[in-house]
Amino acid sequence: MLAEGVIDYTREGSILSAEQRQFYEKNGYLIIRNCVPKYELERFRKRFQDICEKRVKAPDNMTVMKDISIAKSEFKDGEKAITKIQDFADDKVLFEYCKYPGVVDVVKDLIGSPKSNLMAMHTMLINKPPDNGKLTSRHPMHQDLQYFPFRPADFICCAWTAMEKVNRANGCLVVVPESHKGALLPHEYPKWEGGVNKVYHGIQNYDTNSPRVHVEMEAGDTVFFHPILIHGSGANRTEGFRKAISCHYANDDICRYVNIEGTTQEHLAQEIIDMAKKRMARYGANPEDVQLDYSDIWRVRAREVNGVRANL
Repeated sequence: MLAEGVIDYTREGSILSAEQRQFYEKNGYLIIRNCVPKYELERFRKRFQDICEKRVKAPDNMTVMKDISIAKSEFKDGEKAITKIQDFADDKVLFEYCKYPGVVDVVKDLIGSPKSNLMAMHTMLINKPPDNGKLTSRHPMHQDLQYFPFRPADFICCAWTAMEKVNRANGCLVVVPESHKGALLPHEYPKWEGGVNKVYHGIQNYDTNSPRVHVEMEAGDTVFFHPILIHGSGANRTEGFRKAISCHYANDDICRYVNIEGTTQEHLAQEIIDMAKKRMARYGANPEDVQLDYSDIWRVRAREVNGVRANL
């Protein structure tokens, strides 16, 4: 990394070649095959099942989600009822994914250096359900920076690991190469006939003719991508659930919280603040007595991966 905080992608990293780093700089994503071993994925899978079956207590700040179609189906309990868990940073087993050296070392090569202090900002284990025909299992094309009140974007990176074979049939990721070089675009809820899951915002007026790449992966393959990269996922047209685990990292040496008032992010931020207040009410707090800034929510979510937390 250069002194002024600009990453020099022309050089090789600690584990990535110069060609790999330049591919990421040009396209906004990079796939590393066999990045996470299957025995680690099996640990994460078992932990997810234990949380779903309530054999272990989920951390208080973990969000357990259902697809809007499943919420009204016969799947009321267990693994088939849960389509996503968010904010698993306080679960000692699942957080091992965020600290896994094979993932962390790649992230440092993309948004920092071996000495960089990384923060895990957003964590998810996704259990994409079989689609019931209403296409609710889709995720609209979006940019992850829409959700983040911290910058600069070049020092944020997502690691997304397939826990099993991921292909077009079960709804693999779809990315628009080089779109990370553009701006953060306005987002809103898509007007889909079958409905849209909570906070699944998509880009307004998305051009469906944009050149896309379907990111098909085997278990353990990991795609790393920039927060402005336009991406989404298709419907799961198989009979099984499709699992993946992910973490958004930020370089804590460089990233800072920013004020998003008056920006295209403000509406989404208020929606998430309202959700946080409802959760606090379930724990006995009076939402009217709570003054929350959007960055406060992210300070609660964030966990240090290595080094000492300083800014986020």
